[in-house]
Amino acid sequence: MIGTVYGRAGERVELSGYADDFERPIEAVQFSLNDGRTWTDYPCEGADAERLLRWRFEFVPERAGSYTLLVRSKKDLGGLSH
Repeated sequence: MIGTVYGRAGERVELSGYADDFERPIEAVQFSLNDGRTWTDYPCEGADAERLLRWRFEFVPERAGSYTLLVRSKKDLGGLSH
């Protein structure tokens, strides 16, 4: 869990974290800002099963309000981790 991050409308917000499958490399990290209705893949080239994968997500909120970022990883065999 990342927690609460404060920002302002029209200004860049940066979030970061890590993913690990413990047994298999991660193919991609996926992000959703609409409660999981759609997901955007960010490929993770060169990931392996021996290390944590660090990720970073940046966005600019168009208007004031509360946003929830969902993050999940996609395993190398197509499975999903939450």
